[in-house]
Amino acid sequence: MNLRKSLLTTAVLAATLGLTACGGGSGSDNEGTTPPPVNKAPTDIAVSASLVNDDQVGFVVGTLNATDDSTSGLTFKLAADEALFEIVDGTTLKLKEGIALNFEQQSDAKVTVTVTDAGGLTFSKELTISVDDVDAQDGVNIYEFASKLGAGSSVSYSGQIARHALSAEIKHYIGQLTSDYVTTNSLTGAMVKARLHALWGDVDGSYEVVKDDSLSFLGDIDTVQHSFADISSSGKELSAKVAGNDPSKMHKAWQEEGNFLGWNDFGTQAKTPEGLIFHYFDLLAANIDKYNDGEMLVDPDGNSITKLYITESGLDLNQLIQKHTLGALMFSQGTDDYLEESIGFNTDSVDNINGDLYTTLEHHFDEGFGYFGAARNYLEYSDDELAGKGGREAFASGYNDYSGDGQINLNSEYNWGNSTNAAKRDRGATVTTDFSAAAMNAFIAGRKIINDNVGANLNAEQMDALKVQRDIAVANWENAIAATVVHYINETHADLDTIAAGIAVDGYTAEDFANLAKHFSEMKGFAMNFQFSPFSPFNAEANEGKFAQLHTLLGDMPVVTDAAAIAAYQANLMAARDLLQSIYGFNADNVANW
Repeated sequence: MNLRKSLLTTAVLAATLGLTACGGGSGSDNEGTTPPPVNKAPTDIAVSASLVNDDQVGFVVGTLNATDDSTSGLTFKLAADEALFEIVDGTTLKLKEGIALNFEQQSDAKVTVTVTDAGGLTFSKELTISVDDVDAQDGVNIYEFASKLGAGSSVSYSGQIARHALSAEIKHYIGQLTSDYVTTNSLTGAMVKARLHALWGDVDGSYEVVKDDSLSFLGDIDTVQHSFADISSSGKELSAKVAGNDPSKMHKAWQEEGNFLGWNDFGTQAKTPEGLIFHYFDLLAANIDKYNDGEMLVDPDGNSITKLYITESGLDLNQLIQKHTLGALMFSQGTDDYLEESIGFNTDSVDNINGDLYTTLEHHFDEGFGYFGAARNYLEYSDDELAGKGGREAFASGYNDYSGDGQINLNSEYNWGNSTNAAKRDRGATVTTDFSAAAMNAFIAGRKIINDNVGANLNAEQMDALKVQRDIAVANWENAIAATVVHYINETHADLDTIAAGIAVDGYTAEDFANLAKHFSEMKGFAMNFQFSPFSPFNAEANEGKFAQLHTLLGDMPVVTDAAAIAAYQANLMAARDLLQSIYGFNADNVANW
């Protein structure tokens, strides 16, 4: 008993002394209170999952949490210049919209997260997010779908590939036309034009004339197909599908003068998309005839021009023809004809076509995809591989035998046209873009909606979902074209620096002029593409007149007369670049460095 009383007395005295030591007294207002706790900064950050799936655009990683003396009032943020990730709904970490991570490019990614507690104290930590190499799977990351109307694949777009091949063959043929080649083969302008018109197909039966020709542009690639007919048997002329020559499917009457913009001088040809192709053929033939007549072709500084597809005014006709074809045919057909709502989607999703393994809607969507030009396992490539800049041996040349039969199938295993340019721009972006993955994922997701519902026409909800994917695919396709124009604006600007420096000293070289002609023509050719898509932001009311403004700034040929004129033209190029940045919302660092 006494011990217990003694302990009690000691406790009371200690408590009394403790209050006194804190400044308390018998009359204090703080008597009996506890001092407020001292806030401490958070000490750790974690995420509920740290893995993203390969090639999945906008993938949700997980939920952020922090170690802190209070679980309420925490806020998370990322650096203002974070390129890959974003935080939504306060705590959800995800990839930004339009961004995917490619295992073939990187096995993980870093992101620094900062947490701030209710008292304003912060803690930052770098998190490592791993990239999971998802196995190839039809309808998930491969553009392949089994038919629901019979045994086999429902995917078919061989006609589109035949036209890609014809365009590639034209480019290969023109690229050979040096002065030595023309002399050795005794070519005349008329002979060259005849071959080009046969490949273009503007004369009835032209495809019959060329369909059994070998595919020279492939070099020594071992392919399943060895001729155009091996790709698609008949009727695949380029002429039949260029904008204006398929009048039932277009958002503008391209045959009416004044509707086709971006170029001024058509010579004796009609002022139409195809008329411009024929004008370029005429210019090429005139160059060859001039050379054969013994007249030296020279650039403005007096250097000899030996690549006879380059004009004395600085046009690379080979680049102009190919890039204009990519727009006036591939981009026009893909967007305006096959993916445009009033034509491509008001089609049958119930019955097959002439006994084939696909419905009309399946086939139309496939044809739109075919003009984009991607191999069916496009998402399995890295950007370096698609750009032909290295990577795994089986992928490094921009094609891959994913079927394992030992040959490249041009209808499914080869990357064409704009699909490769999308990867080039992603590869060259300072702040990450993913036009390639965003477009391809949307094409696959859209086609899956159609495939899942074969046997019944899509209802309103399904059609809306399909349009969402269509719009993503088309927007990223066009973003890649616009970024490519920016790239060639930068290249042309740099070439003009070289030309101006040469003028100031002792002249520039023939190679300097050829580089300028090439880059200008790629810039100009791609820049005419936008008008062919009904979905282009240039068609928005707010941007009325800006397409014409863009081409006024770019002009129809590079300016190389003198230093002052060059500087003025370079200022126009920068204004054109600013215009594209504004319309497409591109990051300023990317625009400066593409």
